[in-house]
Amino acid sequence: MDFFTLNMENQLEKEAPLADRMRPKSLDEFVGQSHILEKGKILWRLIKADRINSMILYGPPGVGKTTLAAIIANSTHKDFQKLSAVTSGVKEVREIIKAAEENLKVYNKRTILFIDEIHRFNKAQQDALLPYVERGIIILIGATTENPYFEVNKALLSRMMVIPLYSLSRNEIGLLIARALRDKKRGLGKYNVKIDKEAMDYLITISDGDGRVALNSLEIAVLSTPADGKGIINIDLETIKESLLVKTVKYDKSSDEHYDTISAFIKSMRGSDPDATLYWLAKMIEAGEDPKFIARRIIIAASEDVGNADPQALNIAVSAFNAVNVVGMPEGRIILAQAACYVACAPKSNACYVGINKALEDIKNKPIGKVPTHLKDASYQGAKKLGYGIDFKYPHDYENSYVKQQYLPNEFKDVKYYMPTNNGYERIIRENMSKLIDKKE
Repeated sequence: MDFFTLNMENQLEKEAPLADRMRPKSLDEFVGQSHILEKGKILWRLIKADRINSMILYGPPGVGKTTLAAIIANSTHKDFQKLSAVTSGVKEVREIIKAAEENLKVYNKRTILFIDEIHRFNKAQQDALLPYVERGIIILIGATTENPYFEVNKALLSRMMVIPLYSLSRNEIGLLIARALRDKKRGLGKYNVKIDKEAMDYLITISDGDGRVALNSLEIAVLSTPADGKGIINIDLETIKESLLVKTVKYDKSSDEHYDTISAFIKSMRGSDPDATLYWLAKMIEAGEDPKFIARRIIIAASEDVGNADPQALNIAVSAFNAVNVVGMPEGRIILAQAACYVACAPKSNACYVGINKALEDIKNKPIGKVPTHLKDASYQGAKKLGYGIDFKYPHDYENSYVKQQYLPNEFKDVKYYMPTNNGYERIIRENMSKLIDKKE
C-alpha cells in the first residue's frame, strides 16, 4: 500500500460512523447471538477450532453478520477474501477461486470467501460458486437479510449451514450504547455525555434490535449537541428524535414501524378481518414493501392459522407468491389482495402448528424413540433375517385402506400430536379419523 492510499485508509477509519469504529474485534467483545456464540455453542466451537464450514448468516440488519465475518477473518489461519454482491460479479469470483486453487496446490492453505448480501447474486453467479464449494476449494460464508431458502439456489444451500441471527435485545442494545459512551479511543468516551433515561429508552426502542441504527443515531445526537457551561453534552428525548437520520423502518410515508405493520397484517388475517387485512396490505404496498416479503407472510398464515380447516388456502398463497414473481407490481397488488382476503375469510385451525411444536419439544427434550421393528426398511438383502418389516400390515390390503398397527415408538405410542378441530374441512378430517380409530381390526 503506497503512502497516499494509506493516508486515505487512515482518514476513512477516523471518519467512519460510530457503528463501524465500535465493531468488535473478537468473540469476547461481541454482543448478542448467544444461541450460537456462547462458550460451547456451535459457532463458538467452529471459530475457536478454526474449523469453519460453508455457511449462510441469515438475519436482520445491524445484528452482527459482517462483524462475525471479520472476527472469523481475524481468527483463522486460512486465506480470507471478501466480496460484496452489490459491487462484484462472476469475474471477481473467478479471480478469487483461481487464487484459492493455487493456495491449496502450493501452500496447502484453504480459502474462506465471504460474500455480503449474497441474496443479490443471481442464479448464474451462484452457480459459478457451486462446484468449488462442493469440492472444498473455497469455504463460502454468505450474509443475507433475506430468507436463504427463497433467495439462494437449493443446490448451493444444501452444501451450507444456515445459521439464523436474531435482533438484539433491549439489554444488548443498551450494552452497546454504554460501551460506546465509555470507549475513549473508538467511541464517544472523550466527550462528557449525559443521556437521560427517557432518551435512552426511546433510542433502544426505536432501534428495533438494530445495533448500527442505535450507535449511529447516538453519534449524531452527541456531535450535533453543544456542551453546556460545564462542558456536559446533555442528550434528551427531543435530541434523540431529531437525530434519527436513518429510519429504522422501510416506510417513508408512515411513522408506524415495519414490524408493527406486518404484525398487524398477520393478526388481521388470523382474526378473520378482511377489511383490516386490506388496510395493512395497502399501507405496505404504498410504502414500497417487497411484495415477495408480503407473499411469504401470507403463505405462513395460510399454513399456521388456516391449516387443514381449508387446505386450499396454502395452494392459493403459494400460487400468489409465484404469480407476483411473474407479474410484478403494481398489478401484483391484486394477487396479494386476493390471497390475503382468502386467508382472512377461511375457517381457522392451528392444529398442525400446535402438533409439530409439541412433536419437536418431545424430540428435543425426551429420549429419541426407536423405530418399531415392523416399520424398519426391509428392502435390502438380509433385512428379513433381522426381523425387519416382517409383521408390517400393508394398509391397502384392508377395507378403507386402514388397519390398526403401531407407528410411533413404544415410548410415545399413546401420544396425540395432531388434534383436528371442528372448523371447516378439518371437521371432515376429525370425523374420518374417528371412524378409522373406532373401526375394529
